[in-house]
Amino acid sequence: MPTRSDRIAFQGELGAFSHMAIRQLLGASATAVPCPSFEAMFTALAEGRVRGAMVPIENTLHGSVHENYDHLLRFNLPIVGETSVRIVHNLIVPAGVKAASVRRVYSHPVALNQCLNFFREHPDIEKATFYDTAGSVKMISEERPEGAAAIAGALAAELYGCRIVKRSIEDDKENYTRFFLLRRKPVPKSARAPKRGYKTTLVFTVRNVPGALFRALAALALRDIDLNKIESRPFKGRRWEYLFYADFLGHTEEAAVRHALSHLSEVADMVKVLGCYPRGD
Repeated sequence: MPTRSDRIAFQGELGAFSHMAIRQLLGASATAVPCPSFEAMFTALAEGRVRGAMVPIENTLHGSVHENYDHLLRFNLPIVGETSVRIVHNLIVPAGVKAASVRRVYSHPVALNQCLNFFREHPDIEKATFYDTAGSVKMISEERPEGAAAIAGALAAELYGCRIVKRSIEDDKENYTRFFLLRRKPVPKSARAPKRGYKTTLVFTVRNVPGALFRALAALALRDIDLNKIESRPFKGRRWEYLFYADFLGHTEEAAVRHALSHLSEVADMVKVLGCYPRGD
């Protein structure tokens, strides 16, 4: 059970969707530690200043967070859990401010662009970009600029004493972000398997020759291992070569997975397991 000593780093301000992911996976007892950048978040965990990090890895609308795939390999911090947060954008005003007075809305540019229907319906309201969704709520709460509102999650409104005047203004309700929980050491497999089973994430490279990727993926397919995702990233320092990140269902201690990884290591130049963890919802 997480305690207040379970300090979890995340990128952004308190109340951000990453903060919501910490609460969703670990409960309110875990302490969320804001960081100014993704690299700072990884560094905080690598140096032992926090006990975990909550890392956004992909969004259903905007795809993968490529920077964090690169950091996973660079920092060598194991994935121990995952969760998906439904991204609900709310129109938020400071306490005592009426919705009719809103003339400018602050938020991260991605959030603003996910609420275009709202702005079409309210052409008199101006979009104003800000560095962070929760940060925009913090700003309007502290500075109270005239006619200002923000777009962010409900947790930000709660933490900064603001009021939601219109809920769920995002264009697409199937907007989810998937997060990885990282620790400094992997968590041993539980004697009692989680209800949804386990998932494994790995990265591998293959030679740039015909059929190389096919043979690598065959190591999983021949053993009926369910591949959930594959993502390619440029291999820095090697022109036109790529790293392949893959997620599949199963635990590294299962016989089929052990044999698949052994087979994969025979046809790939490099194979590295980044984490084996309970499958999220």
